[in-house]
Amino acid sequence: MEFVACLSQTLDEALLLEVEVQPGASRQGIVGFNSWRGRLMVAVRAEAKQGQANRALLHVLAEQCLLRPNQLSVTTGHSSRQKRVRIEGASREILVERLAQLLGGGHDG
Repeated sequence: MEFVACLSQTLDEALLLEVEVQPGASRQGIVGFNSWRGRLMVAVRAEAKQGQANRALLHVLAEQCLLRPNQLSVTTGHSSRQKRVRIEGASREILVERLAQLLGGGHDG
């Protein structure tokens, strides 16, 4: 479960998830883990303009991680492919378990 390196916890119990977004993709979803950068790779159909890819990223993460959209926000990297997403009110253990399922046991994608 190498991907747990992309997930950290703040002092106020929120989680920070390091992600790399692939905008303009033909399919949406969590597509793997970039072990070199230590980031979860997420593909979105939206283009990287006017915040469309950021909104799509939050939608995809919420849907696939079984979270409410208002639990997530992009905190850094608004205009970059490499972003940090803050997740509030979620259990780290449950999120790790869900990501492991999505990544097929935590293997590189």
